[in-house]
Amino acid sequence: MSSHVEAVIAALREVSPDLLRWSGAIARRMRTFNVALTGKHSGNANTDALTLADLTVQELVVAGLRDRAPLLRQCRIEAEEENGDLQAFASESELVIALDPIDGTKYFQDRTGDAYAVMLHLRNASQVLYSLVFAPEQGPTGTWTQACGTAVKCGPDDPDISARECLELLPEIRPDQRPDSSNIYVIGFQQHDPVVAEEITRAGLKGFAPDQMPASIYPLMATGAFGGSLIHTPNIYDYPVSQQLARIFGGNSIWAHDGQPVEFTRTWMDDRAGMLRLPGIVATADSPEKLRILAGLARDWSQDRYGGSLQSK
Repeated sequence: MSSHVEAVIAALREVSPDLLRWSGAIARRMRTFNVALTGKHSGNANTDALTLADLTVQELVVAGLRDRAPLLRQCRIEAEEENGDLQAFASESELVIALDPIDGTKYFQDRTGDAYAVMLHLRNASQVLYSLVFAPEQGPTGTWTQACGTAVKCGPDDPDISARECLELLPEIRPDQRPDSSNIYVIGFQQHDPVVAEEITRAGLKGFAPDQMPASIYPLMATGAFGGSLIHTPNIYDYPVSQQLARIFGGNSIWAHDGQPVEFTRTWMDDRAGMLRLPGIVATADSPEKLRILAGLARDWSQDRYGGSLQSK
């Protein structure tokens, strides 16, 4: 790893915990009001949910990254929404900071549980280098999930100390002590999400459609409560964190149709949802055996997100 990459990771580790903690507090407060907006028209409620909190959080995080660590301006930035001073960041760079201001906006907007999070990650064309997720309402004070190098941490926030110090004090999750779960998160198959979850269960694992999720997938996967995911055309703002977690724990993310490891050079713009996505169906798991089951199940399914059918035509 080059000294430049190491410096960028160090800068993110220094400034992003405070930004995500502050953003989480704002999101938690705004959730008590009706802040729903219109603007996305994919036809899927999980994708189309948009609130004033998404825009507010993105404005804060983008400005914070810009001002608190000028080195980060040398990275490209990919953010789920269009607002904020995105032009302050590089138009070309091997490093990308990706931001999802509120992952799980539908849960947030409908007030149906705590399965939403503020998150960012740093990646290059082939791998995620650093990720940080803060779930503001998971637990009394919120829950952190951080992945960097070979270390994963997950645990409660402590507002009596700085966010950075809190993360430093959290113990690393030891892979040999992490539970081996067959639970698999399913999303992106439109109206077929429940059917896909049932197919995964019949295949020997246990599928969970979005409405069945007990919390955000990232702390669940970090702690071993979930073993992976099966996602149709995942967006590039949140999904990559799962890839990093899976690889640290001995698994991977692969394209179901050919079994090749996922990389980030192939994307497409989903104009219905206004977001960048990877093509095809992506299987992610913390073990090769789970990957084999998931990829085998979805190998011949349609790669068309809006095709209306699971089966290829």
